[in-house]
Parts: sequence; C-alpha cells; structure tokens
Amino acid sequence: MNRIRVALVDDQSLFRAGIRMLVSSQPDLECVGEASNGAEAIGMVEAAQPDVVLMDIRMPVMDGIESTKSILSAAIDNRPRIIVLTTFDLDEAAARAIRAGASGFVLKDADPEFLLAAIRTVHSGTSVIAAAATRELFEHFGSAPQKRPASFESLTAREHEIFLLAVRGLSNAEIARTEFLSEATVKTHVSRILTKLSLRDRVQLVVFAYENGLT
Repeated sequence: MNRIRVALVDDQSLFRAGIRMLVSSQPDLECVGEASNGAEAIGMVEAAQPDVVLMDIRMPVMDGIESTKSILSAAIDNRPRIIVLTTFDLDEAAARAIRAGASGFVLKDADPEFLLAAIRTVHSGTSVIAAAATRELFEHFGSAPQKRPASFESLTAREHEIFLLAVRGLSNAEIARTEFLSEATVKTHVSRILTKLSLRDRVQLVVFAYENGLT
C-alpha cells in the first residue's frame, strides 16, 4: 500500500510532535518532513516531496500564506496539497491562504479524527473546510452588506439555490435530495457555478460567498 506522505509546518515543536504521533499511528499515512517556519518549509517540501502539507498560518521568518504561494508556484509536477491550520483569530489570513492555493483549512483544536479525514480528503483531490470555520467566516465577512459582484448575478435561479446550499457545506448528494435532482445534475450545476465565478473549488466558493456577503 502506498502511504500518504505528510509534512508538518508549525513553529511550536510540541504541537508538531503531537501531530507527528497522530499521523504515524495511521497505517496509510507517514510523516516525511517538518519545518518550524514558512521559509524552512520551502526547502523541506522540495526535498521530502510530501503529498499533503499541514501548514500553520502565523509563524516567524515567513508566514504560512507566503510559504504556500512559494511552494505551489515552484512545484509544477509534484504539487502537494496544503491544509492550513488556524486558530481562527485570523479569518482574513485563512481566506488569503485559500486564494493562494491552499486546499482547505482546519482549526488547530479540531478532533484528531477530523484532521486525519481532512488529510485523506485533500489527497483524494477534494477540498475541505471545517464547519466551525464556516461559522467564523460568516460572522466575520457577513457583518457588512456588500454589493453583489456581476459574476454572481450571471447565475440562474437554480444555480443561486445550489450556490447557497453548497456554501452551507452540503454535499452533492444532500443538495440532490433537497432540490429533488440527481447527483449528476447537481455536479454539473456546481461545475458551472465555479466556472462562472472563476473559482477553483468549493472552498474558494465559501470564501467568495462570505467576502461578498452572499449568505
């Protein structure tokens, strides 16, 4: 079995040790590298070639946002998936990390099972966003009404409905049941929504919604 190669980037050595033990306890995961700041992470990722990087946001020397940008711009062939770890004192920073290319974000105090599931999820090609993080974004970005972007107005009535359900975190299957549609139809609608809004994935969709007060 090919194990998922995981790297850790955090300036707190005890936190890294705890995550390393958690990852190493799983038969399908292995820890292949660590770094204590964003600058170290760039060289570590190049050498270790991880599949998934757990990246803290606030660190000395270079923060997780700049490190994410650098890693993803340099890694063309073996681009890792990056999960941002945050306490969510920094809502805007987490959103910026997503725009920089991170595949999702998870609260640092999340249940171990959720973090492990997040690693496997992003490795499979799907983005992740913690439900609690969604609520934090809602509180932060939804505080002030904003003008709806023109791209959002280009969505059809049905696409508006599916957009709002996706922002709430519903899966394609859940949306299909709610809207009385097939999963294939929902998948097509979501794909069209992402294309119209020039977004990469559902995580960017959530950030777009909260930044523009569309919830």
